[in-house]
Amino acid sequence: MSKQVVVVGGGVIGLLTAFNLAAKVGQVVVCDQGEVGRESSWAGGGIVSPLYPWRYSPAVTALAHWSQDFYPQLGERLFATTGIDPEVHTTGLYWLDLDDEAEALAWAERERRPLSAVDISAAYDAVPVLGPGFKHAIYMAGVANVRNPRLVKSLKAALLALPNVTLREHCQVSGFVHENGRVAGVRTADGVLKADEVVLSAGAWSGDLLHTLGLELPVEPVKGQMILFKCAEDFLPSMVLAKGRYAIPRRDGHILVGSTLEHAGYDKTPTEDALASLRASAIELLPELKDATVVGHWAGLRPGSPEGIPYIGPVPGHDGLWLNCGHYRNGLVLAPASCQLFTDLLTGAEPIIDPAPYAPDGRLG
Repeated sequence: MSKQVVVVGGGVIGLLTAFNLAAKVGQVVVCDQGEVGRESSWAGGGIVSPLYPWRYSPAVTALAHWSQDFYPQLGERLFATTGIDPEVHTTGLYWLDLDDEAEALAWAERERRPLSAVDISAAYDAVPVLGPGFKHAIYMAGVANVRNPRLVKSLKAALLALPNVTLREHCQVSGFVHENGRVAGVRTADGVLKADEVVLSAGAWSGDLLHTLGLELPVEPVKGQMILFKCAEDFLPSMVLAKGRYAIPRRDGHILVGSTLEHAGYDKTPTEDALASLRASAIELLPELKDATVVGHWAGLRPGSPEGIPYIGPVPGHDGLWLNCGHYRNGLVLAPASCQLFTDLLTGAEPIIDPAPYAPDGRLG
């Protein structure tokens, strides 16, 4: 297939879309308004699971399960190709004192996922630094986290090595070009970029771009703030989550704690209130962090969408325009499946899962 495809947005969804398409089409151009991978994909925690997977629809679950199974081989392939290790780090995850533990366990049995109740003493044995007072725990083995800044660096390096892929950073797209009744490219500050197909994967900014066509895409920025501690490499052996806040261990001893959920438009300024709240949560979860230095504090903008179900597929009434966006809190989790499903749809291959729940048709205003 000798088509030229322009991908608007260079987060993990846009980069992995381009990576998959490069083997199937003639040319791929990725445009990003800043540096690729520096928005939500850089800011998140990288847990390769929805925070509460049993609270999501089957549509999200289907993408999550496919991606979770695929991530280890994706990490190995990127590391072998680029020498940059995305660090897919399997630690398992403990949820503590859930209000809906029964629903979680019923979901796990129904979906055949390795999640089970454990005695709280077993949780304290496994995670000795856990704070006091927790009464109940459930645990899912095999849950990994990916070091998302390294994932996007690795994807960028892999794309730069491909002769038919061009990355255009600091290249803001302002609208779409129409020719002969179809979308035939994008308008940028540097001029028009022609394309046979255009893919909108612009995260929290996707709705603004579709609005230029008179379409309402219910994707909006939702701010999330994170803090980062540096501890010994063996300080935290597993991810832990309680009261909506989580702690994620990296292999080198960095501990991420997040996250806030704020509706503040496109403002991603870190705040002192959030820093204090996140630090208090961190110390409640892991009291020894009281004496640890916060080595990082930042904010990112998630692409909020109804029920967190992404939009994957062609835009009705606008031939040549496609969506792969609106992943809300789970862009990193769902990226491998979303981008493979998207590639299947654009190239006419048999889709890996039923694409109907993600189709833009009927979901746009």
